[in-house]
Amino acid sequence: MKKIGLFIKADANANKKADELQSWLQAKGIDVVRKESLPPDRKFTGKNKSIAPSDFYCIFVLGGDGTFLRAVRWAGDQDIPILGVKFGEVGFLADITEDRLLTAAEFVLNNDFTTKPRMRLEVRVIREGRELACETVFNEIVINKDAFSKIACIKTYIDDNYLTTYRSDGLIISTPTGSTAYSLSAGGPIIHPEVHGIIMTPICPFTLTVRPLIVPDSVVIKVKIEQEFSDIILTFDGQTGLEIHKGDTIIAQKSRYPVNMIEMPDHNYFDVLKTKLRWSGARM
Repeated sequence: MKKIGLFIKADANANKKADELQSWLQAKGIDVVRKESLPPDRKFTGKNKSIAPSDFYCIFVLGGDGTFLRAVRWAGDQDIPILGVKFGEVGFLADITEDRLLTAAEFVLNNDFTTKPRMRLEVRVIREGRELACETVFNEIVINKDAFSKIACIKTYIDDNYLTTYRSDGLIISTPTGSTAYSLSAGGPIIHPEVHGIIMTPICPFTLTVRPLIVPDSVVIKVKIEQEFSDIILTFDGQTGLEIHKGDTIIAQKSRYPVNMIEMPDHNYFDVLKTKLRWSGARM
């Protein structure tokens, strides 16, 4: 018997559609496990409170991009295909509309789909020689200061070679998938998900010649905070945050565990991009 997970946004419309999908799946003899998407725990605890069962055939995510990111954290490092169903505003991760949900589910059950691996980042925080945190992120990590603080000095290395010290409000390190999220808002480039790279986007840099940089996904990025701050926060996919101190080292590199996103036969990334960004007068 196939087992399918439903990860659902805390929304009446999404739950109503989930009820419909669950009844439809169970009528076909499919075992269904439901989980409601809870608000992110902004304070880092170092513990993932729950992990999806390892025998899932796939996970349907009913919600927006935030819900999808939480579903990815629920799946953890497991090789479980994930399909996003849009119940929100602008979104790049959940591109199936709710009116196509049962059609998409039929494709999935008939194995008439492909999966595309999307890169994730493994991020470690080292403090006084000890690993304080180890997280996997799908979109990005953000090193950010409080609005009222002075400019942060973020010393950055690529494969142990000194690159620069960013004097800025912060730094975004993102995957190609995350290039259309916070990094784009901060002036970063749009990168196709199949491009093998990592994007480094400074937030409001003090020097205008400091621009976003794309590096190979084979490198190891190390970041150190040069000054003592009481309000520098490292956030993981916008879901949880960790206060960073002077001397802490943040290490980011390509994870061994990608996210396997389900794509329907008629899926085209550039069509999604044009629609979401309303290029050439397109409407959502």
